[in-house]
Amino acid sequence: MSAAWHRLQPVAALLLGALQTLAFVQTSAWWLPWLLPPLTLGWLVWSLDACRPARAALLAWCYGLGWLLAGVWWLFISLHRYGGLPAWLAAAAVFALAAALSLYLAAAGAAYGRWRSGRASDVLLFGALILLAELARGVIFTGFPWVALGYSQVDSPLAALAPWIGAYGIGAVLACTAAAWAHALRRPGRARSWVPAALLSGGILVLAVSGPGRFTEPVGELQVALLQTNVQQDQKFSAEYLPQQLAWVGRELLAARADLVVAPETAVPLLPFQLEEVAPGYWQQLQSHFAAPGRAALVGVPLGDFESGYTNSVLGLTEQTLVQTPARPYRYDKLHLVPFGEFIPTGFRWFTELMNIPLGDFARGVRNPPSLALGAQRLAPNICYEDLFGEEIARRFVVPALAPTVLVNVSNIGWFGQSIAIDQHLHISRFRTLEFQLPMLRATNTGATAIIDHQGRVKALLPPHTRGVLTGQVQGRQGVTPFAWWAGRLDLWPLWLLGLGVVVGLAWLQKPDAQGVGRKPGP
Repeated sequence: MSAAWHRLQPVAALLLGALQTLAFVQTSAWWLPWLLPPLTLGWLVWSLDACRPARAALLAWCYGLGWLLAGVWWLFISLHRYGGLPAWLAAAAVFALAAALSLYLAAAGAAYGRWRSGRASDVLLFGALILLAELARGVIFTGFPWVALGYSQVDSPLAALAPWIGAYGIGAVLACTAAAWAHALRRPGRARSWVPAALLSGGILVLAVSGPGRFTEPVGELQVALLQTNVQQDQKFSAEYLPQQLAWVGRELLAARADLVVAPETAVPLLPFQLEEVAPGYWQQLQSHFAAPGRAALVGVPLGDFESGYTNSVLGLTEQTLVQTPARPYRYDKLHLVPFGEFIPTGFRWFTELMNIPLGDFARGVRNPPSLALGAQRLAPNICYEDLFGEEIARRFVVPALAPTVLVNVSNIGWFGQSIAIDQHLHISRFRTLEFQLPMLRATNTGATAIIDHQGRVKALLPPHTRGVLTGQVQGRQGVTPFAWWAGRLDLWPLWLLGLGVVVGLAWLQKPDAQGVGRKPGP
């Protein structure tokens, strides 16, 4: 390797990691998510095969840094434009987050540099290490699995594996495929080196033809109306614009003629006592309207007060909850809160006090909330980026008789302006529908407000950054996929144990004996 290329390699890793972000946005070009991540990851494997552990860690860290900076740069908008941080501090915070989260990939690179053998087993080693790195990023310190590898595959043949092994499992298969081709191309004269690549690629083609299998069946239909409020984040709590916002939301909720109308996260952005001061009788009018038979609504609203605590919630308004059990109306309280935006991590109060984020310290909801019963349907709300955590949604499927038939996401991506976050979040919701083979309704502030069927297909969509109401029909489905079954009971532990088992087993095979020779030395 020349000295110039040695110096440029980290830059190349950074750029290739950033390039991979295209696969998380332009998923409809099916070949892009199928080919781009394996190509960029394959280059990484190729490079790591010639590196010592420290160098391998550096290249993997640079790759992860480019990957995350390109994938979540829009956090800068929320911190600077709406949070009020100076531009330099907001940029430094996004860089620090990406740099810290890339350490998991750096650890995977170092381990690969230490334990690779030059054999086909390196394919499994690389896949297992990527799996562990992604699990760590998605779980530790509340987790941040945005742009996890699996989400790039929502329109690729690998999507057929979603109801079996979920997003993390597909990411591991993708990593193994990249490693297999890198391994084959690095040793073109050895016929056996092409076997893993051929087997993996052939298996993917078989999946594309055979499909994922059918684990759920239709159960009834709903006419729905989904509100997209399109409120700029810096106007959401403004005294000047608030009355107009409340009036529009209230008017559309009352005017909807669908079986179910859904308003986005914090569509009503005031706590109950504040709302009564600004718009007296607002809730009473809505409750009276939806207490009538054949009407139902899910409305994003904060509940509680400053003294006893408050929650980021969805309130369910139906005849059953308002008339039959008026003392216990349905509510869903967000469980998986966003650090800094919804809760203050220990030791970081100084940082959050630099920002102007109203209602920034929510209480958490319950671990396994009930669904809202509406005729033959059981509606399971989740709020904002909670739909990144498929293992948490899977808990609702442990008792099949109570399992959801329709998933409902209410979001406010207005924090991130006109950025790729909207498309990314839409594809994440689509992936959840593949994992559970259920439809998803999305009601959002600025987009993407959509109706998604159980096969991840967008059946109806409002243009982003417009105010409007999306109407359509959704067919509920009942049943439990293999992923919902095992993730609901065991969380992500099967994947953790699989990844650790492969790494420990292959590392043990590489352990030197008393003479300093590996148990199965490479060629």
